[in-house]
Amino acid sequence: MGELRPLGDALPQEARALAQALRELFDGLDVSVRRYAARRTRDPGTFSRYLSGTRVPPWEVVMDLFTDLAEHRGLTATPEAIELVRGLHRAAVATSASPKHAMEVLEQQLADADRVSRRSTVRGDVLGDALLDRQHRIADLEVRLNHLEAEWSSERERADRLAAAHPDVSELLRERDILQGEVARLCTELLAAQKQRSEAEERCELLERQLEAVEQARRTAVPLPGTTPTPAPAPAPAPAPGPQGMPKVLVVDDQPNNLLAMTAVLSNLDQELVAVSSGREALKALLDHDDFAVIIMDVQMPGMDGYETAAHIKRRPRTRDVPIIFLTAMGTDPEHSARGYAAGAVDYIAKPFDPWVLRAKVAVFTSIYLERHP
Repeated sequence: MGELRPLGDALPQEARALAQALRELFDGLDVSVRRYAARRTRDPGTFSRYLSGTRVPPWEVVMDLFTDLAEHRGLTATPEAIELVRGLHRAAVATSASPKHAMEVLEQQLADADRVSRRSTVRGDVLGDALLDRQHRIADLEVRLNHLEAEWSSERERADRLAAAHPDVSELLRERDILQGEVARLCTELLAAQKQRSEAEERCELLERQLEAVEQARRTAVPLPGTTPTPAPAPAPAPAPGPQGMPKVLVVDDQPNNLLAMTAVLSNLDQELVAVSSGREALKALLDHDDFAVIIMDVQMPGMDGYETAAHIKRRPRTRDVPIIFLTAMGTDPEHSARGYAAGAVDYIAKPFDPWVLRAKVAVFTSIYLERHP
């Protein structure tokens, strides 16, 4: 029972064609009839008859062959091939004269129909439950919608009564909006006034410091009334000109009051102050002297401003290393300070300036100059 039986004699053409197709499928499994029947838990004699054409197998047997062949070869049968064998199977069933086989086919069909019926019943129950749930939810939503519509109608009637009782509501709302706008504007103006007051207080403090520095310098230079000035000592011999002399400080500002304030603040230092009122005068002073320790320069000047003057200074080999401190009333905005540093400045101070800070910076650059020019 291990080998294939030959095709039966006097087989109908339809049964022979089906048997040949089944034998081709079985040959692809490379297994004996007995072993395959044991694998599928079937009777070997019955399965051998299927392959010899003397009996037409149920369609389930044919599908098992397709499944096993696909698993063995790793390739799934095409729908066209399955449909071709299905047509051969139908033709063989139609020409089969075996009542037993007809009963088997009918029983198989009955089993298939019963399975479909049971699955449909279960699915119908599930769908029925889902449909009932949706119907209940729809009914609940309708109740809620009716309740909301009743509330909306009540609120609309109430709004109509309020509008009829208070026809000037729109005027009140408009007046409220105007007042709210005025409140916002006044808040903005209050913040601006507070900021202006803070800046003015800071400016007053710095100006008081400048006045204190100027008065201190004046008291040092001029004796108080009613006192006898101390006679000046005999003049010492003039020091020999050379690198031991104190360096100069160049102050550049187009406003005479600013020049006066800066020279007064720096007057008690040992350096000689050279004050000029324009960028061109500053360039001329740098040509006349080469011993400047630092340049203090305003940014906003007519004609040649501080940035342009600094650019000319940095282009000259003789003056490119002289440090420049910018003094400006434009504040310490990052854009302006970045432009000042790009022009070659070493510092950027906003007006009004702190006199002690300015003195300290000048003293630092003077010390650096003296170290470099012993």
